[in-house]
Amino acid sequence: MAELTVDIAGLRLQNPFILASGIWGETGATLARALRAGAGAVVTKSIGTEPRPGYPNPTIVEVPAGFINAMGLPNPGIEAYKEEIEEALQPGKPVIGSIFGADEREFVKLARKMESYGVSALELNLSCPHAKGYGAQLGQDPGITKKITAAVKAAVKIPVFVKLTPNVASIAAIGKAAESGGADAVVAINTLKGMAIDLELGRPVLSHGSGGYSGPGIRPVGIACVYDLFEAVKIPIIGMGGISSGDDAAEYLLAGAAALQVGSVVYKKRDRTFTHLSRELSRFLSSHHYKSARSMTGKAHGGP
Repeated sequence: MAELTVDIAGLRLQNPFILASGIWGETGATLARALRAGAGAVVTKSIGTEPRPGYPNPTIVEVPAGFINAMGLPNPGIEAYKEEIEEALQPGKPVIGSIFGADEREFVKLARKMESYGVSALELNLSCPHAKGYGAQLGQDPGITKKITAAVKAAVKIPVFVKLTPNVASIAAIGKAAESGGADAVVAINTLKGMAIDLELGRPVLSHGSGGYSGPGIRPVGIACVYDLFEAVKIPIIGMGGISSGDDAAEYLLAGAAALQVGSVVYKKRDRTFTHLSRELSRFLSSHHYKSARSMTGKAHGGP
């Protein structure tokens, strides 16, 4: 039987499928539930220095081939999040702490707190497309990306992953900046900027107006971004964007991903998500004569 175990910057995962930030992971209990349901690892919702209520409803709308959401980074603040991490750690699998801030000082403060809570790695949210002053507004600049990454790397001992936005001219340039800052891996991609209009009201459906488009419709964009990053950086790439089957996962691995995050599919499959994806990927590996998920990474780039 094909081997699904993967290693990312020292984290050993039983399978390459990681629960993405903000999906079914609002609390420590739901993060632990995902791990017990078969996730190789989980990423917490993005946590900031202070509590944020997020945007008023409606914050999510289903559209053809996916969802558009604008949550507004709601979270209880880092001081209140310790109990959630403690519960998430109970299954004994890797928990990755997602953090967002306005500058390197905030990121460093959050990173140190998350590390003290016991997370296995950090994910720097430099890619949220709908929160003013955070996320993609910082991560679209290679210089800022490098500066924040380097500051966090100097402050903690655990691996640091940088989550990248596709809403840039060259994601490879941003990935190289993260690598130059010392990132242990990059995560690609966060959502695309999108909008839905209510035809009867003649106005945007979401209270914020625009939001982040996720789901199967963005998979070709994610594949292209991972492919470009594989040619540009030497650090591992965690691919994401529209993965809902073993074939989707295989495509990302061939493009250059070493592990995978899943989000929108969890809305539909919940507890069945990770066993379903692992089973389908295992079947693909066996039927195509791959000995392991690791052996697929980057094969679309040619060579032996």
